Amino acid sequence: MTEAHTHGVEELCAEGLSLYARALREERVPAGDAESARCLLDLGLVHPDVEDPRWLRPVAPGSVLHRLLRRSAERIADERRREDRLETVFEPLMRIAGHGPGTERVPTVEVLSGLDRIGSAITHAMAATSGEVLTIQPHITHTTYTALSFHAEALERDQALLDRGGRLRTLYQHTLRHAPSVLARYERLHGDVAARTLDEIPDRLIVVDRTVAFLPANEDRTLALEVRHPSLVAFCATVFDRLWHLATPMYPETVQRPSLNGVSPRQRAIASLLVEGHTDAVLADRLGMNIRTVRVHIAKLAATLGSESRAQLGYLIARSGILDPPG
Repeated sequence: MTEAHTHGVEELCAEGLSLYARALREERVPAGDAESARCLLDLGLVHPDVEDPRWLRPVAPGSVLHRLLRRSAERIADERRREDRLETVFEPLMRIAGHGPGTERVPTVEVLSGLDRIGSAITHAMAATSGEVLTIQPHITHTTYTALSFHAEALERDQALLDRGGRLRTLYQHTLRHAPSVLARYERLHGDVAARTLDEIPDRLIVVDRTVAFLPANEDRTLALEVRHPSLVAFCATVFDRLWHLATPMYPETVQRPSLNGVSPRQRAIASLLVEGHTDAVLADRLGMNIRTVRVHIAKLAATLGSESRAQLGYLIARSGILDPPG
């Protein structure tokens, strides 16, 4: 038996639509064929043949449409009556709170769903300013965010800000210092732009003119928070400013990160997490690398320090002084 489709009672799936069309053409279909498209029976598009229940006969489409539209109109009328009841209940309460209908406050935190809506909200916020936009961009591996259309939209949005005399500052991870796509992006922009890098950065953040902030609300970034609460936005901007002062300039003038005792800056970042006992997978995620690259750097670090095991490597890192602050 074919597994039945599961969807709303008022929905018609593609398989149900195809079977209904066949029933109209052939004037009947075997009852067993509808087992995988129960929506036909739920919506009343077919009914058992009175003379032979092994068959289903179609109901005229015009009749079905009229019936479904009537149901829809009834539901809308019910919702409107419910809205009237809610307004009747809440109107005196809103007067007590000091603001009546039509003077609702703008929400200080709003959930945005879907990449299109998120992109539109960011574009709208940036179009309303000629000030400063702060962004934190972690190493993005999701295909939805590496699409050319996404980058083209962001580039156009950023250039429009710069053309109005605005300023753009962006924080990346060190792993993207030599990424051709990142450097090419800044070479295409004209105006007051700057980029710096850190070993580890928080999740994606956009702060527009220190009045609105955008933060991801789920792992794949298809949900976002639009934050307009002054204290929360100020907190996000302060976090950015403090990270910015700790970061290494990448654009417009690249600053090389110095090596110490034959250990590269990237290997020092890995070493600092190794001594905390993190796995290779955690190191890769926090530093924006793949696991294979992390393991190559661990092997080089072990060879430099003369380590023969993972446990010994942690001990040698602690003794080597490579994690000690300079000076």
